[in-house]
Amino acid sequence: VQLQASGGGLVPPGGSLRLSCAASGTIFSSNAMAWYRQAPGKERELVASITAGGSTDYADSVKGRFTISRDNAKNTVYLQMTSLKPEDTSVYYCSGSYSQYTYYGMDFWGKGTLVTVSS
Repeated sequence: VQLQASGGGLVPPGGSLRLSCAASGTIFSSNAMAWYRQAPGKERELVASITAGGSTDYADSVKGRFTISRDNAKNTVYLQMTSLKPEDTSVYYCSGSYSQYTYYGMDFWGKGTLVTVSS
């Protein structure tokens, strides 16, 4: 399985950014997917997840600002980020599970994409 994340970059506080993650080598519609992030010196944290059926969950720190979605026809999961804050600066990782749900853990990971929120 391969996950290719894209869309990171430099954005000013209050700005928006959309991350994309294209999957190959898996039956994408059957996989739960998630976005994690890891800032320098900090532990990796779950940002948002989406089940195979489309149910979503978010970290409290991003609720109301970030939206995770999926397009099974394109084998792609997205993370729309709005009202970005400097504390959102991190490397963002796309991940997937062979299960329809994320509570069994994530089985495959993509390389990260850097998001920097700064003026």
